[in-house]
Amino acid sequence: MKILIIGFLAFCSWSSYATYLYVCKIKGMCDGPATMQTSATNIKNNVVESSIQKPLVQQQIAAPKDMITYFEFDKSDFNPNPETEKYLDKTNAFLDQNTEARLSITGYTDAIGTEEYNMALGYRRAQRMQQYFEGKGILADKIIIESKGKKEPADNNNTSEGRANNRRTVITLKK
Repeated sequence: MKILIIGFLAFCSWSSYATYLYVCKIKGMCDGPATMQTSATNIKNNVVESSIQKPLVQQQIAAPKDMITYFEFDKSDFNPNPETEKYLDKTNAFLDQNTEARLSITGYTDAIGTEEYNMALGYRRAQRMQQYFEGKGILADKIIIESKGKKEPADNNNTSEGRANNRRTVITLKK
């Protein structure tokens, strides 16, 4: 029993000395008092100020409804109005928040003229709208354009009023 106690004391002494050698002599961690810099800040004020400045949850912007723009007979000229500017602002905000969304512009014509001519005219109308939106800051890769020509009329092509309703572009946001 004496041998066990003496062996245990020798082991404890040896392990303490080995730890001292490793920590103080090899690692150099016993050289002097450690200094630590701290700064006095009021954590409560920082939390309150940053919470007030930045909202915790970003408000989701709803996609604006489709916009329809009408054109004169055989024309692709476009003159923006306040409604178009409002739609542009809402669209920009929505596209900034929804990176996968795209702006789809489809050009239409009335039934007067050949199929080929009307497809080209509908495409020119869609291109004109695309140029407007790109000029206002919407990236080209966010815009998809197409022409339906005289297909899918919105109104009857037998009246002048109906034909006027068919000469249009429809602008839609697609997610």
